Amino acid sequence: MLDVIEQLLVLQDRDQKIMRLQEELSRIEPERNALLSKADSSKEALKKAKTEAQQVESNRKELELEAESKKKQINRYASQQLETKKNEEYQALSKEINTCKSDIEKLEDQELELMESYDLKLDAIKEAEKNAKEAQSRADEQVGELKVREGNQKKDKQNFEEERTQLAAKIDPSVLVRYDRLLKKKKSKVVVGINRGVCAGCHMSLPTQIQVSCKAQSEIVNCSNCGRIVYFTRDMELNL
Repeated sequence: MLDVIEQLLVLQDRDQKIMRLQEELSRIEPERNALLSKADSSKEALKKAKTEAQQVESNRKELELEAESKKKQINRYASQQLETKKNEEYQALSKEINTCKSDIEKLEDQELELMESYDLKLDAIKEAEKNAKEAQSRADEQVGELKVREGNQKKDKQNFEEERTQLAAKIDPSVLVRYDRLLKKKKSKVVVGINRGVCAGCHMSLPTQIQVSCKAQSEIVNCSNCGRIVYFTRDMELNL
């Protein structure tokens, strides 16, 4: 195997590791946002439960005030009854009093229903508070783990990039340019072996001349189909 091919294979190994780490790092932020979003959803559920409970209590107080208003009306009608001397007016006021009493009963029944509903809302708030606390705790723990993983990956990536720089400096500039151009285009391995006359990159059969040139190991050879740099070792087989 040509020395430059060996150099390129080592360089390619570092590039593959750098690209893999870059891909993993690119998923960190979306993953972190997803974790925080879950915690935020639980907080929103708690907020909604509290709002619903407040609305129920507000409605109950409105009914309570309306009932109190009806009771005051009854007192006014009762006072008017004491002052009137006409039987018709007395009977009309009695009718109004009975209507108010009937309205009060309905209002109080509605109040009881709302009180029961409020108790259920309080239970829902407790459950939502529990869920929100657990969700936030899980998010904090997972985000912390994510931060550690991100730090380790960044450190590994930096180390590989430093190694890559040192390795690239030892390779013929013209060869490095060819390699880098292929890497930018393919975004995958660009230095591949051949076996049974097939390129390991595009999996297409190679012409006899390409196979012979690879076996000769006297120059850098490119796949006639995909353009990748191909090489041959004694443990591989040709299709001649």
